[in-house]
Order: sequence, then structure tokens, then C-alpha cells
Amino acid sequence: MKKMNISVIGLGYVGLPLALAFGKYFNTIGFDINKDRIKYLKKNIDQNNETKKIDFKQSKKIYFTNDYNQISISNIYVITVPTPIYKNKKPDYRILKNACEIVGKFLKKNDIVIFESTVYPGMTEDICVPILIKNSKLKYKKDFSVGYSPERINPGDKKRKLENIPKLVSASDNKSLNIISFLYSKIIKAKIHKIESIKIAEAAKIIENTQRDINIAFINELSIIFNKLNIDTYKVLKAASTKWNFLNFQPGLVGGHCIGVDPYYLTYIAKKNDYNTKIILSGRELNDNMYKEVTKKIFKQIKIQKLNKNLKILIMGYTFKENCSDIRNSQIIKIKDLISKYYYTDIYDPHIYNNIKDKKLNIIEYPKKNYYDVILLAVNHEIFLKLGIKKILTFAKENRIIFDIKNMFPEYKKSITL
Repeated sequence: MKKMNISVIGLGYVGLPLALAFGKYFNTIGFDINKDRIKYLKKNIDQNNETKKIDFKQSKKIYFTNDYNQISISNIYVITVPTPIYKNKKPDYRILKNACEIVGKFLKKNDIVIFESTVYPGMTEDICVPILIKNSKLKYKKDFSVGYSPERINPGDKKRKLENIPKLVSASDNKSLNIISFLYSKIIKAKIHKIESIKIAEAAKIIENTQRDINIAFINELSIIFNKLNIDTYKVLKAASTKWNFLNFQPGLVGGHCIGVDPYYLTYIAKKNDYNTKIILSGRELNDNMYKEVTKKIFKQIKIQKLNKNLKILIMGYTFKENCSDIRNSQIIKIKDLISKYYYTDIYDPHIYNNIKDKKLNIIEYPKKNYYDVILLAVNHEIFLKLGIKKILTFAKENRIIFDIKNMFPEYKKSITL
């Protein structure tokens, strides 16, 4: 492959930084069906606030478009679209299928299609490749090749950026594997790991988040037990972590487009192969219901302190994790929905203030002083840590309740934690 022309399909949290990185070295088309998204990207604006303007300026070979005809000049296609789940928790790969149909229409001989979207083991070749074949009329492994290189983007993480994260690469043949490895080696400073099969790479990705989900579920269950025993969970974890091989996970709410979703892809394919998982779904169920534990504690403490019915509650943080603007599958949404049925509730989250226009949510620009009876520190955004507990307490009335889900301010002894 003499000259590489790349198209990145899907410009979200994964696709945009990838497209900008490739655009420093190769002719790159950033494609997304969202016209509004493309409009802002052409102005060097990332609405997710994950990418800076300097990243756009350094990417001198990139072109953004929502016209899929523009991708026809490419010989490398990188698909980075979301793979969510339905309400019944089964995989929803309609977006992925649609991306394959679009790429398939323009696929030519010797082209390579690389998938970064999270899938279950076998899905790339069982679901995606047949769509590419059908739409291109080409033969797999003879006329075109496929690779799988799972994304490991961590939204809101300033240290672990794309170039610093070790990269797995796999392909349908050795020649394509070498080309894919070369491509990523241009933009990744960390090590490139060549994986011997697409299935192994898919499986490696799916267990990364599943393992984390299970570990958090275990700690969440411990926190429920210790609360009933009137024991401080964080003090228990601090004591246990003095042992060299103790895994120091923390209790918390699990959401987002990865940890709260990926395990269902694995359990789905397990069931298709006549195995009902015993641990994975148990962990998922527990984590999915942790918002109930939080709201239960809030209501219980309100009752204990005999606060009046007209109390006001402030939720600090609405995204699924710290320092990002992504609210997908955020457990805080469920907490807010439950609480606001009974009490006036404001949301303070600078990461989403300019993005979400729904006035019914009561998203405020900044909290009032001496106004709130209850403050829920829901997400440990850096901006909240910089504010400090003393400043946060000025938002509350004298007879206040402070819930600190992530134990952001352990020095404040009166706060209630998970």
C-alpha cells in the first residue's frame, strides 16, 4: 500500500482524537452523520471538551464531513461508532451495521477496514464482514482485509491520552497486520502489541471493562454490608490495602458507554453458546442498582434529621464519571429522577452546563449561598476538588446533610459516604 488515505467513521470520544492523530501524518477524512457535530468540528470546537484547539491546528491533513460519498477516496477505513445495548440489555449493533453498509459501498480491492468499536468475540467476522461482502461484492481475505484494534480511550483522563495507551492490533492476515501496526505506530508512543487473531483481541477488550465492573460490584456489596454493621467502608479498604496484593478498588456508581455496557456483550455471546454466566450478571445487577442504595440513605438521613418537606437538594456532578461531559448511562440521572419526585433539586455540573438545554433538569450555572438542606457530592470532578469542602459548605444551610459518594473530602467527618 503506497499511499494511505484514511477515513475515520464516527467522531465521538474515540473517533475524534484518533482522526486528529492520523491527520498529522496521513490524508484523513473524519466522517460523522451528525451535521451539528461536523459544523462545530470544522470550527475546531469539540463539544465534548476532550480535545483542544491546538490538536485541530496540528492536524493539517484532516477534513471533516457528513457526506459519506467523500470517504470513497480512502483505502483505510477505521470504524469507531458506539455499540450500545437495548433496554432488555441485549447488544444493539444497528449503528455498527450501518457503518459497515456505508463503508461496504465504497470498498475497493486491497482496502483495509479496521474496527475499534467494542464487540463480543467473533462479532467482527460473523456480523461485520458479511455486511462488507454484501455491499462491496468483494471477497474477504482475497480482495479486502479486516483488522481489529480495540479503543482504550478514558474520557476525562489528562494523563492517559491516546498516544500514551498501549495498543492492541490484530488482522485477518499478516500483511494487513503489519500495515495496521505501522499506522498506529505513527501516532502511539506506547507499545504496539500484535495479537495473533481478531477473536483474541476482541476478547481482550471485552474482559478489560468486565473485570473492572465485577471488582467494583464486589466493593459495592461490601459497602452495603459494612453500612449495616455501622463500619466505615473507606477505613476498612485503607486497612486492607496495606497488604501487597490487595486490589484497592473503591465503591461507587458505574455508568458510561463501556463498563456499564460491555459485560452484556460478553454474557450475550456466552448464552448463544449455551452458557449462562454466574458472576458477570450478578455484578452488573448490583452495580445497576447502587443508585437505590444512595437514594435510600439520603431519604433515611432526611427522616433522622427531621428536615422540613420543602427542603432543597443540590446534586454536584451529573456525568457518569469525573472530568468529562458524558452523561450516557449515568447513575446520577436515576438518583435525580427519584429525589426530584419529592424534593426541589438543582444540578451543578460545569461540564454539562452549556451542552444540555433541558430547563426541567434545573441545571444551574453556580449554586446559591446558604440555600440547600442537602448536598450530594456525586462526581469527583477536579473543579469540585479545587473548590474545597469549605467553599461547598457555604452553599448549604446550617442544619445540612452532606453525602460524599466518592469520599472526595475525607477530612470532613460529618459527611455520609457509601
